[in-house]
Amino acid sequence: MEILIKVVQLLLSLSILVIFHEFGHYIAARIFKTRVEKFYLFFDPWFSLFKFKKGETEYGVGWVPLGGYVKISGMIDESLDREQMKLPPQPWEFRSKPAWQRLIIMLAGVTVNVLLAIAIYIVMLMVWGEQYLPTSQVKYGITVDSLGYEMGLRNGDRILTIDHKTVEDFASIPKTIILEEAKSIQVIRNDQPLDIKIPAGIISKMIKHTSADFISVRFPFEAAKFSNGSPAEAAGIKINDRIIGLNDSLLLFFDQFRSEIQKYKNAAVRVMVLRGSDTLRIQVNVPKEGLIGVYPKNPADFLTFSEKDYNLISAIPAGAVKTFDGAWNYVKSIKLLFSQEKAYESVGGFISIGNIFPSTWNWHAFWSLTAFLSIMLAILNVLPIPALDGGHVMFLLYEIIFRRKPSDKFMEYAQIVGMALLFGLLIFANGQDIMKLFR
Repeated sequence: MEILIKVVQLLLSLSILVIFHEFGHYIAARIFKTRVEKFYLFFDPWFSLFKFKKGETEYGVGWVPLGGYVKISGMIDESLDREQMKLPPQPWEFRSKPAWQRLIIMLAGVTVNVLLAIAIYIVMLMVWGEQYLPTSQVKYGITVDSLGYEMGLRNGDRILTIDHKTVEDFASIPKTIILEEAKSIQVIRNDQPLDIKIPAGIISKMIKHTSADFISVRFPFEAAKFSNGSPAEAAGIKINDRIIGLNDSLLLFFDQFRSEIQKYKNAAVRVMVLRGSDTLRIQVNVPKEGLIGVYPKNPADFLTFSEKDYNLISAIPAGAVKTFDGAWNYVKSIKLLFSQEKAYESVGGFISIGNIFPSTWNWHAFWSLTAFLSIMLAILNVLPIPALDGGHVMFLLYEIIFRRKPSDKFMEYAQIVGMALLFGLLIFANGQDIMKLFR
């Protein structure tokens, strides 16, 4: 069921993005009185799932969910309609329009994707506002996994700055370290300031890491609920008890207790519990798994988050800022593919994209990810690769600057090369996903 929810969210998100992107091309073409022969969601080789014709345009839904397209008369595109291009140009065709009009038509798709991301962020800010954990409010410090430990961080460190620059949102710290290719982290450890130099090669490992959880918040261990057959519940530990120690060791935080309890598999231990103003020592039999069946409370119960509400006037500039910050960060992430060793191994296809959606339906997460994917689609489409919008833009700029139009034969060959390149990238990205399943 979780996989189905992810798949439905992915298909719905991509459908929204494709429709808006292609509508950008469609409406610009119509403004300049250019005929649009087909408007399709998904591709339709050999047959379509649904179609109808209204005016000059056939609208439909294809059966291959890899995108969508509009077929504009007199344009060399993925259809490679050679017969049409052999005929004399007609006034309603793309090739008959001035270069500046063709440029606008080609840029319209990515423009709409950017505007869509801005609109989504505006509505999200108005409906949900903004909530984040300030780095300064991570009062118990952090916990790290093996990668964080390799970076030089330790459980209990309080992060001050990255490269001596403050990161306001704690959740942005991993992203900042990666995208800015940070060289150092400033922390407080055991009440002493410390400057940690990030080892060479660690950024590449961070890119390939499966999550951002190599740095998490530290928090106290209070019982929220018990698992079925919980040894802790059977021994007398209750909901809201704060677990503060094990045998004679004082362990004030969840990560400390979770690590220490592993030493006592198949043994009896005394768990120190704070209940109200009373300190209790409760004997618990630890099973072979090294777990006593207690779920901790959410870290948010112990930390102070910052919240901000927005109206339409304040949401508009904030939505634009979030969009352009997201676009700039995505450009930086593309740069990392070429500047970091084996960073290409982190590239993924549809499985990777689907996995970023939550396993339960959450509208806030859905729209946030849809806005991000809209930004991603805009940037990827504007890359100067033949068969993408950016390839057409590149040749149109050449025509405008040099006042000479590339031949139809050249454009046809460029389209074929671009399509081969895109199919190769598609196979590589999805092949990476399949390989990850077997690692």
